[in-house]
Amino acid sequence: MQRMSAQMQGTESLDERRQAGRKRDEQYFAARPDSPDVRRRIEVRLAGGTVPMEVSNGVFSSSRLDLGTSVLLRHAPHPPQTGDFLDLGCGWGPIALQLALLSPQAKVWAVDINERALDLTRSNAALNGAANIEPLAPDALPDSQTFDLIWSNPPIRVGKEALHRLLMTYLPRLRPAGAAYLVVQRNLGSDSLIDWLSTQLPDGWHAGKYASSKGYRVIEVTRP
Repeated sequence: MQRMSAQMQGTESLDERRQAGRKRDEQYFAARPDSPDVRRRIEVRLAGGTVPMEVSNGVFSSSRLDLGTSVLLRHAPHPPQTGDFLDLGCGWGPIALQLALLSPQAKVWAVDINERALDLTRSNAALNGAANIEPLAPDALPDSQTFDLIWSNPPIRVGKEALHRLLMTYLPRLRPAGAAYLVVQRNLGSDSLIDWLSTQLPDGWHAGKYASSKGYRVIEVTRP
């Protein structure tokens, strides 16, 4: 009985941990996270230097730069000097800030459903003097706005159907000769996502592997 009780306690503990993980995911997918907004200052390697940034609870990768984003920042090609860029699912803003620092004459649209993420991106842009970042919610983005470049660590854990809807909402907004770079973990379906994109994008568009590192793929989507 003691052994069975211990096994049941262990199972309950595992279930509780899984539920806690799902709750954390739900928070950063939510417009208004339930967790306390406790801000912390960290240093992040961006655009060839080290910059200060604020992070908080209820936002994706709330204590550090996550590995997938790090892979994208290291392997995506240098952005153009000018144009309209999109950071899709900006979190606390590392992708948007890298784009803004590398291309100060470009405008970087930083989109996220999470209001705390947008506020953090706004404060991190100000902290680093990046006046060319525009954080905003998806419904605040003008319907007619198109982009020369999209970078994203997309929210794979929202589920395949929601992810597909998200990508096919924004990828078609690429301008002619535009490109998108998405980072996706291999064991979470990066290769199958490439195959799916190849069937969904208009004729002449291309989706393929651009780079691989540390268990991630950087997927390139180009419009002719």
